[in-house]
Amino acid sequence: MDKGKLRLYVLTALIAGMAAIGGFIKVPLGTAQSAAIDSAPAFIAAVLLPAPYAGLSAMLGHFATAATSGFFLGPFHMLIAVEMFVIAYVFAKMHQAGMHKLKWGFAILANGILSPLPFYFLISPAFYLGAVPGLLLATALNLFVAALVMPIIAKAMVRNGAKTY
Repeated sequence: MDKGKLRLYVLTALIAGMAAIGGFIKVPLGTAQSAAIDSAPAFIAAVLLPAPYAGLSAMLGHFATAATSGFFLGPFHMLIAVEMFVIAYVFAKMHQAGMHKLKWGFAILANGILSPLPFYFLISPAFYLGAVPGLLLATALNLFVAALVMPIIAKAMVRNGAKTY
């Protein structure tokens, strides 16, 4: 295996691991819900990885976070993991295409409003309406963390001669 592929695999696994750790960092939202810093690493991956690997890190990170919370949505976590792959993939593509303002709006809309939409039909409208406010806050919190960290990582990578995406 060449060093480039190995680097991508290791970074993908490390970012998924950081997402799992972030799943333990809970921020109470004042309701029965709490936000976790579990998708911030996947958004940060847009600087470190090509889009497919950023998506894979988000997918693996979701599975790790879901495992630590007992897979409370059962098989629906597969759907959520696929959604996380798509959201992180598109976010990374937008970042790498220079759409630096648009990517944030996309992430809020996709992760905070559109990703729970299947549950409107699969579980109930009440579930969707109850989940969206907390999910929007969690998404905003994760994006805030990513927005703080991404420029620092990009600058450090450039300074050290590493490839950024």
